[in-house]
Amino acid sequence: MKKLLFIYNRYAGKGRVHLHLADILDAFAQAGWQITVHPTRGAGDAAQTAARLGGEFDRIVCCGGDGTLHEVVNGLMTVSARPEVGYIPAGTTNDFAKNLNLPRSVADRAAVAAAGVPKGVDIGRFNDRHFIYVAAFGAFTDVAYNTPQQFKSIFGHLAYVLEGATRIGSIQAYPLTVEHDQGMEAGSYCYGMVSNTISVGGFKGMPTQPVELDDGIFEVILVRQPQNPIQLQAILKALVQMAPDDHGLVTSYRASRLKITCESALPWTLDGEFGGAHREAEIVNCPRAVSIVYGR
Repeated sequence: MKKLLFIYNRYAGKGRVHLHLADILDAFAQAGWQITVHPTRGAGDAAQTAARLGGEFDRIVCCGGDGTLHEVVNGLMTVSARPEVGYIPAGTTNDFAKNLNLPRSVADRAAVAAAGVPKGVDIGRFNDRHFIYVAAFGAFTDVAYNTPQQFKSIFGHLAYVLEGATRIGSIQAYPLTVEHDQGMEAGSYCYGMVSNTISVGGFKGMPTQPVELDDGIFEVILVRQPQNPIQLQAILKALVQMAPDDHGLVTSYRASRLKITCESALPWTLDGEFGGAHREAEIVNCPRAVSIVYGR
């Protein structure tokens, strides 16, 4: 009998995962798995558990937000024989889940995690860490990890919007040099992201080209500092609606490898979690490094 390790974050989203445990475990049992259950005990526990036990299981299913999945994948990147990964999203925004065509109910998502077909997914390496769907810097990127969990539990995705709205007056630019497959550029940027997803921060619409999770390529967006409200409006319109940027403030391209250098330590987020402050970031696509279970 194949073995499945179920890692769940009981505090994710609105803290209601425990209400669905019976349905989740029943779905695993019906699919014929021998089940081991591990509730996370704090920050970093999912990563440590995946790294320590991952090699003993055929599949790891994690239930929580993008941060829980981020930890599990980071732990598995230290394992030579990596098990397949199932994901039951139960967080506030669940950006990565939007790529997987998962059903709406928790019970149906558990059934997919138990019996769905795994597919290789690219993983990003960021210096000595990894990310699944986005590495970002600049305006509002700290909202996800600075918004209190209680606030997120009550207000859901609106919590991010409300928290971000308080930061409008604090947007700053960072002088950067960006080297990548296509060449190099230098300038002052207030926001940038290297992604492998159709959704960031709960917002869909960028990039314009179809995203393939297993093509070995990142989608890159860099935003220059707006000088007035009209330029800021143009940037938001370009990012959210993918409208033409007549001001030349939004740059986008595709790359498999980047080196981003800043004059001072630049704070980053990796999958919505704090990724440290770095003067130099080397970002490399690791093609199909982890197999993740899809829905339809």
